[in-house]
Amino acid sequence: MTDNQREWHLTSPDHFTCGTIGEPGSRVFFLQARSADTRVDVKCEKQQAMALADHLLRLLGDLPDPAGGPDRTSVIPTPPDDPGPLEFVVGSISIGVDRKRDRVVAMLEELVVDPDDPAVLQVSPAKLIVHLTREQVWGLANQVDLLVAASRPRCRLCEMPMDPLGHVCPRLN
Repeated sequence: MTDNQREWHLTSPDHFTCGTIGEPGSRVFFLQARSADTRVDVKCEKQQAMALADHLLRLLGDLPDPAGGPDRTSVIPTPPDDPGPLEFVVGSISIGVDRKRDRVVAMLEELVVDPDDPAVLQVSPAKLIVHLTREQVWGLANQVDLLVAASRPRCRLCEMPMDPLGHVCPRLN
């Protein structure tokens, strides 16, 4: 983390994954990165976690395959540690490639709520930048798949998520 702004740059993270807090239907999703003694937890939306995993996998698919090594199906999902304080809410996500190190780079930037507010413009958005191995991308994608599969069941008539206490199906009205 730099002194003047909240920015974490993890070039060789030990850990990058997704987790949730709470029960399906009212879960809070978070992304978690760790490198040595630095750990950063950031809040994200379920759709952001799904899109990040999907885009990272597609990016890997566009890169030349390394000789040998595991594939996605052999990588175990990476569960998170218990979350600490969530440093910021993710707004934008950018991805790129570090070809020299054969890493995929993800930059998660803090959501700026009101760009017209002068107080907001004086502070740079927080950033988390992680350089991920192929195995870390596959572990993240597999973990996101598990979390999404644990979502609320869908109504067979309207495909809307059903709450444990019931569901008012618009197709039955």
